[in-house]
Amino acid sequence: MMIRNLLTLSSLEKVFPDQRPEEYAGKFSMMREDQLAFQLAFRLEAPPEASFWRMVRVKIDSPLAPWLKVFCVRCVPARFLTGNASDGNFLRTEPGLYPDLLLPVGEEGARFTPNCWNAFWFQVRTDASTPAGVHPVKITLMVDSFGETEEYEQTVEVEVIGACLPKQKLLHTEWFHADCIADYYKVPAWSEEHWKAVESQLRAAVRCGVNMILTPVFTPALDTAVGWERTTVQLVDITVEKGAYSFGFEKLDRWVKLCLGCGIERFEIAHLYSQWGAEHCPKIMATVDGEYRRIFGWESDAVGPEYAGFLSAFLPALTAHLEELGLRKEQVVFHISDEPSADHLPQYKACREQVQGLLEGYTIMDALSDFSFYQQGVCPNPVVATNHVTPFLEHKVENLWVYYCVSQNYQVSNRFMAMPSARTRIIGTQFYKYRIAGFLHWGFNFYNSQYSLKHIDPFAVTDADGAFPAGDPFLVYPGEDGEAWDSLRLQVFYDAICDLRAFELLESLAGREFVMELLEGGLQREVTFFDYPHEASYLLTLRARVNEEIRKRIGG
Repeated sequence: MMIRNLLTLSSLEKVFPDQRPEEYAGKFSMMREDQLAFQLAFRLEAPPEASFWRMVRVKIDSPLAPWLKVFCVRCVPARFLTGNASDGNFLRTEPGLYPDLLLPVGEEGARFTPNCWNAFWFQVRTDASTPAGVHPVKITLMVDSFGETEEYEQTVEVEVIGACLPKQKLLHTEWFHADCIADYYKVPAWSEEHWKAVESQLRAAVRCGVNMILTPVFTPALDTAVGWERTTVQLVDITVEKGAYSFGFEKLDRWVKLCLGCGIERFEIAHLYSQWGAEHCPKIMATVDGEYRRIFGWESDAVGPEYAGFLSAFLPALTAHLEELGLRKEQVVFHISDEPSADHLPQYKACREQVQGLLEGYTIMDALSDFSFYQQGVCPNPVVATNHVTPFLEHKVENLWVYYCVSQNYQVSNRFMAMPSARTRIIGTQFYKYRIAGFLHWGFNFYNSQYSLKHIDPFAVTDADGAFPAGDPFLVYPGEDGEAWDSLRLQVFYDAICDLRAFELLESLAGREFVMELLEGGLQREVTFFDYPHEASYLLTLRARVNEEIRKRIGG
C-alpha cells in the first residue's frame, strides 16, 4: 500500500474519486481574523488482493497548528444536479458521487479507499493573536498497512499578514429549520437533546458568517404542502381561556439567549402568513380551555377577523417582550410571506396593512422578484433573487438584499454540488461591487423532501428527494452525537465573505476606485451578477493581490 501523486490544491478544487485534480502552484496568504483552506489530494494504490480501506493519520508540525483543523473530504451521492446546465459552468451533470462533506479528523485518522482520489482539507482560522509572517505547515500522512506504517511528507507555506480583517458588515441569514434537527435525531422538539444539536448547528452557522437567524415563534410556514404540516417547533406557548389570549415566552427566552451567546446578532421572526401568496395562516398551536390543539392553519383565512384579532394580541406582546430582552428594533425583522408573485400583490398588500400598525419601527422584508412590489411601496425592503436583480440595481435601491435558491441555476452564482467552487465564491466580489447589504438562503438544514411530505437522510439524499439540485436544501450535515458537520460549500461561501471583508479593508486604506481596478482591471467585461470570470485562478490571484496591497500599506 502506498500513496502516489500527493498534490497540494486550493480550496476551489473539488476532488472526485475518478479524476486527477489540478495542482495549485501559487502562494497562500491571509489576514488575521481570516480563513484560508488548502487540500492535499492523493491516491492510495494497492494490489487487487489488498484493495480495501486503510486508515490514514495526519501529523501537523507548524507555528499555525493552534489555528489549524483537519478534515477529510467525503463524497456523497447526488442524483439531481440542476434543472439547466446550458451555461456550461458546471463540473458534471451526471448522477454520481460528489465531494462535499467535511468530516473532522482526530488522532485516529480517517478511512480512505484505495485506487481512487482522496483528499484532506486543512482549514486555518486566524485570530488577532496569530503571529504574522510566512509559516511552514509540515504535514505527515501516515498509512497503516499490515502492521507497518508508511509516512509521506508535504510542506505548505502560509503567509499571515499582520492586519485584522474588519468585522463583517454583510447581514447574512440561512433559514434554520429546527424541526428538521428534531426529526433527524428522532428526539422531541425542545428536549435537551434537541437543544444540544440546535446549539451545535447554530455555532456552525455563526462560524461561517451567519449573523441573523430565523426564529420559529410559530412553526415556519415554509416548504409545506397545502393541508400538510411540519413537526411543531413553536417557541411561544399560547393559552386561550374564554376567548382571551395569554403568552408564555420561556422557550423563546432560551432561544434568544442561546443565539446571542453563539454570536447571532439579529432575529427574523417566522413568516406571519403562508408561503407563495399569503392566503393562509401558519400552523399555530395553543391550549384552549385545557385542550392543546391547532387554532390556525391552512383552513384559516389570512385576513379574516379571527386571525386579525389574534395578531392584535400577539404582536404587541411579542415586541414588548423582545424589547424587555434588550433587543433593539433594528435587531428584529418580520416577514409577511415568502416569494409572492405579481398575482399575489393585492393579498400581500392586505396582509401587510393588517400588521403594519402593530409593528411600528420594525423592518418588514420578504424574498421576492417582482419589481412592482417595491415600485408600489408594498415591500420597501425586498430580498431579490440574483437573476431578477437588474431593475433594483438600475433604480439604485438602497440597502439591497439578494438571495438565490433552486431557480438561480443559469449564469448566476450558486452552490449546487455540481458547480465549481469558484462559482460559489465569486459572489463575494459581486457583493462588494454592488454594495449588497444582506444575503438570504432558504436551506441551512432542510432535511425533508419537497413540501415536507417526508423526512430524508441528508447523507444519502442531497436533493430533497429529487426536487432541488443536490446541495440546495442544506449546508450542514447532522453528525454524530448532535455535532454539526460542515459542507465544503459552506466553507467556500464563507471564503467569499472573507474576500468581501478584505476588499473593505483595502478600500479603507487605498479607496474604492483602487479596489475596483483590482477587481475588473484587465478583464474584457465588467463583473456583474451574470457575467464574471469562471476560472478559480481569477479569485485566487485577486485575493493574493488584495492581500499584498494591504501588506504594503500596513508595513507588515
